[in-house]
Amino acid sequence: MNKKILLWSITAALAGFLFGFDVVVISGADKKLQAIWESSDAFHGWVVMGAALWGTVVGALFGGFPTNKYGRKNTLIVIGLLFAVSAIGSAFSNDPYIFAFARFIGGLGVGASTIAAPAYISEIAPAKDRGRLVAMYQFNIVFGIMIAFLSNYLLSDLGENAWRWMLGVEAIPAILYILFAFKVPKSPRWLLSQSREAEAREVLKIIEPNANIDELITEYNSHSDKSDKTESIFIKKYRFPLILAFLIAFFNQLSGINAFLYYAPRIFEEAGLGESTALLSSIGIGATNLVFTLLGVFLIDKLGRKTLMYIGSIGYIVSLGLVSAAFFLGWTGMAVPVFLFLFIAAHAVGQGAVIWVFISEIFPNHLRASGQAFGSSVHWVLAAIIPSSIPFLFNHPMIGPGIVFLIFAGMMVLQLLFVAFMMPETKGKTLEELEDIILKK
Repeated sequence: MNKKILLWSITAALAGFLFGFDVVVISGADKKLQAIWESSDAFHGWVVMGAALWGTVVGALFGGFPTNKYGRKNTLIVIGLLFAVSAIGSAFSNDPYIFAFARFIGGLGVGASTIAAPAYISEIAPAKDRGRLVAMYQFNIVFGIMIAFLSNYLLSDLGENAWRWMLGVEAIPAILYILFAFKVPKSPRWLLSQSREAEAREVLKIIEPNANIDELITEYNSHSDKSDKTESIFIKKYRFPLILAFLIAFFNQLSGINAFLYYAPRIFEEAGLGESTALLSSIGIGATNLVFTLLGVFLIDKLGRKTLMYIGSIGYIVSLGLVSAAFFLGWTGMAVPVFLFLFIAAHAVGQGAVIWVFISEIFPNHLRASGQAFGSSVHWVLAAIIPSSIPFLFNHPMIGPGIVFLIFAGMMVLQLLFVAFMMPETKGKTLEELEDIILKK
């Protein structure tokens, strides 16, 4: 693999590290913040904990605009700035509303990163390596998650203000990321879409040193010339990729993954573990996520996207069914953590590895950012609604954790049917080839 492509892909994928860290770091401060501000379950879930997720929705809805207009690289730099401002603002907040606003800013970075980073990597990567290169974004998400869990555990003994350190430490990797992002080139496909052929040619010479650059530019431009720059992803022509993006994002969140990551310590305490053990078990979740994401990254270009989704779907159904049974039958101790480790493994090797790769592949070049924005928006609207509802649902006398996890398991049966009957395989094909294949469906 071209070392420069690998380096640029890793750099762009580090936006995923900030994403993962930002999403999960709040879990260590969850119950402490609710006690400090004496918040009700509803206020705590929807405002204090949910603010970042609502920011993510806005970032996903509108992140396609700067990604298209100002480019993937420039958007990535701004994303790093949003994370830095959010971390510092959260750490110095003294009331729930300022805290929520600071977290909202970080959410904007999360939402926009799910558009800009996969789009950038998919556009510089060769077809044979595109799956694992784009999946590095997901790897960095789970690496950020693990480091956030570990950081929370290590900082938990710093007294009453430990939560400030937990949230503020994110500013360090955010600032480093901004510096790294300045060093990557602009996407050649984006440059061509802006009629900046000379700049695109220089980047292509580095990406494809042995290829005929004129032929590559002709291939890219031939698809660009056939497309109407004023059209949107919502016209009939793009109905099939739109449905695919909607369903893979829908099922990703209906597995309960974000609800679990946000409230891992709380779920473990509900299952009978002590506070310290719950935090330590969360580190195990992060490690499991990391190992199986690495496995997914390794396999995605070998087995393909569909095979990983089959494996993940079956793993989801088994693990979520066991978690639900544990709550219904009163199993305590380490039973729930073990089942949830299995759940995380199924997610990491399946949906986790596939979702951002798949959405970045199924839309044509001129609509890739818009398609990413749509898929990300579906993902993050649900990611805002579901975790924000968890404190209420878990504490409701007629619902509780058992029923919540049973519903998630049922949704994964539907995902298995989606994979079997609708999802196309995208491995090993250029983005231009996939455009021709998918638009014929």
